Amino acid sequence: MRVLRWTVAVAIPMAIGIPEFVSAQVKIGYVDSETIIQRLPEAQDAQRQLDALVAGWQAELKKMQSEWERKYEDYDKKKLIMTDRTRAETERGLMELEKKIANYRNEKFGQNGEMFKKQDELMKPVHDKVFTAIQDVALERDYDYVFDKSGDILLLYANEEYDLTQEVLSRLQERK
Repeated sequence: MRVLRWTVAVAIPMAIGIPEFVSAQVKIGYVDSETIIQRLPEAQDAQRQLDALVAGWQAELKKMQSEWERKYEDYDKKKLIMTDRTRAETERGLMELEKKIANYRNEKFGQNGEMFKKQDELMKPVHDKVFTAIQDVALERDYDYVFDKSGDILLLYANEEYDLTQEVLSRLQERK
């Protein structure tokens, strides 16, 4: 008897609310922003600029590491014939160079390093442009929601009819 009362108590409000739910049509679309970014010339240019900067920083880092290795090998060969004072000075110099390398690596590639700042600087205009195009398409086509299937939001099923990726790409190409 309790199960029956509970079922009726839950079923009646649901039955009353169903017509409102069925009559309300929500239009949902999705895009693959990763695909859009990969195909956008501005994003490709920004990536090339970033890659060139990173390559230069990596070359400088490699040069510094090679210098440290060369100095260490020289020290390792001569340490037995060095005076205590010379050995201590050489070791101090190696530690300073090692610290300089670590600082450079952190300055360029660390969590708040130049690479991430430059990436944000170069990609922000691209992301803003893509976001505006997505908004425009959604408003023109009267979508209530547009999800990004390449991000953290996981879509288990997506009807291809609602994929706005090509239309957003077309819009961006029209704006050149």
